Amino acid sequence: MSDWGYLRIEEERPITSDDHYTPEWIMKIFATYHDPCPPQSNLDAFTYDWCEHHDQVYVNPPYSNPLPWVRKAIRQKEIYPDSTIVMLLKHDSSTKWYAELVEAGARFLMVQGRLNFTGPNAIKGATASFPSVFVVLS
Repeated sequence: MSDWGYLRIEEERPITSDDHYTPEWIMKIFATYHDPCPPQSNLDAFTYDWCEHHDQVYVNPPYSNPLPWVRKAIRQKEIYPDSTIVMLLKHDSSTKWYAELVEAGARFLMVQGRLNFTGPNAIKGATASFPSVFVVLS
């Protein structure tokens, strides 16, 4: 339960195509980072400042619409310049959100190969149909 009152668990959220979870080996790397969009959570990441109580944030946003998450991350970095925000995104340099990250001075760390996501919609042993990238705002 949160100390800041932004965790809501009134009802169960339905599983969607965006419910592909970060691979465990990546979660171990970012185990001490705050995650504003954990799997199957009713945490509303757009109603609070991610970096107000956390100087390190890890975000694996829904891939169907990462733009609002990217904009929130950029804004958090502007408000909290000493914070570090790492995002796991589909590597697609043709998108508006990618251009906004470049403009914000983000660093891009390409993932070699394709990730194996987990979760209710993931097929065991199947890899993503796209390359991934870690985006760092620091």
